[in-house]
Amino acid sequence: MLTTILILTANPTGTTSLRLDEEVRDITEGLRRSNNGDTFQIKHQSAVRLRDLQRSLLDTNPQILHFSGHGSGTEGLYFENTQGQPALVSTEALVSLFELFADRLHCVVLNACYSEVQAEAIVQHIPYVIGMNQAIGDRAAIEFAVSFYDALGAGRDVEFAYKLGCNAIQIAGIPEHLTPVLKKNPNRSIESSAIATPVQSVMTPAQKRRIQQKIDGLQPSYDLMTEKLQRLRKALATKADVAVAFQLEKEIEQAESDRESLSQQLELLEGQLQ
Repeated sequence: MLTTILILTANPTGTTSLRLDEEVRDITEGLRRSNNGDTFQIKHQSAVRLRDLQRSLLDTNPQILHFSGHGSGTEGLYFENTQGQPALVSTEALVSLFELFADRLHCVVLNACYSEVQAEAIVQHIPYVIGMNQAIGDRAAIEFAVSFYDALGAGRDVEFAYKLGCNAIQIAGIPEHLTPVLKKNPNRSIESSAIATPVQSVMTPAQKRRIQQKIDGLQPSYDLMTEKLQRLRKALATKADVAVAFQLEKEIEQAESDRESLSQQLELLEGQLQ
């Protein structure tokens, strides 16, 4: 089963400039390098105009729709008109549109400021919808999106991918990890529109070897980081100087974050071999 991801981006004239091309590039590269990358295809439409919204859904019939751009809370999301100016699409109109494609759509990601309002409304018809409960910075938005799709590419489900995306914001040291919110529709049959999870199928020996090679490459870094933490903690216990102790505490905090990131990567890979 091939999973189609439709990425729609809009940054109308006069709105704050966003690094949308970087976001799309990093998502694409992450899925391309993933073990299950051949089970996903990405379709990207930039500078999305009002009429493009319906056409893109009709042409691609995606399981996942990802929108990156600007939101306006209760008023809706911003697309573009034929002159490239901001064109607001109301929450009600978006809900009606996604209802028409509810037989296929499994997940909608609204990577736009204040889009929780739309997520709350759209989830009436779609199993999973992700929105933002406040403004979100460019860097946090990209970190979340890339890790979210990295997890899907590794065969994990939407809920795990959402949590990994939030964790990626934390690891990057950005205080916005509580901004993305996941809405879940308990009345929709998740299985009826499920995203492909090829990791659950029998893996070929070649795939297993590639995963094991990645594990073997990461394990020494994890071990070295563990040793570094032990040395830093031992040094901190013997230092009386306040300034030195403060610096050591900062180094320990960073090392713990780095080791946690390595640990999560190892856990993902080891989970694929089970």
